[in-house]
Amino acid sequence: MTSTTAFALIRHGQTDWNAALRIQGATDIPLNNVGRGQATDAVAPLSAFEWDFVVSSPLSRAAETADLIAADLDLAVKHRIPGLMERNYGPAEGLQAGEELEALRFPGGFHGAETESAVAERGIDALRQLAHEHPGARIIVVSHGTLIRLSLERVLERPVGSINNASLNLVHHHPAGWKLDMLNGETPPE
Repeated sequence: MTSTTAFALIRHGQTDWNAALRIQGATDIPLNNVGRGQATDAVAPLSAFEWDFVVSSPLSRAAETADLIAADLDLAVKHRIPGLMERNYGPAEGLQAGEELEALRFPGGFHGAETESAVAERGIDALRQLAHEHPGARIIVVSHGTLIRLSLERVLERPVGSINNASLNLVHHHPAGWKLDMLNGETPPE
């Protein structure tokens, strides 16, 4: 018997740093009012499916998004999972596009930042652990754009592009692999 675990991968709602196009990374920036509204708006597409529980990154922007979604869907937030935290961008955090940021950039990353490969591995490990502990469950995972994108690109072996704030990204994990059914609220291209 095999079990398929369904994941709704939700990027947190907007923060002031998102609005200012600043790199957040592991810096704990809270949601703003737009982000709280986005979290509430995420409930409608999620309510088209049945869910068992919610987990999130421990960073406040993801945790609050998860709490708002869970309350509206009458679900429990079971865990804050450190493996779901955003990429640590090191000295690039807080910067906007410009000379200072460009001085830190090199092909595939930023000096002093966590590597894309390490982020993808961390995100996939967290999802696989959830699937192992809760086979066949339907889990809402509230995390961060870069972590979701890099994890999906690794398991799907193809680019997926940017992940929008509070959008529904629906993926299924089964013993034979991963299947992406929805990306940013739409059916993904093949």
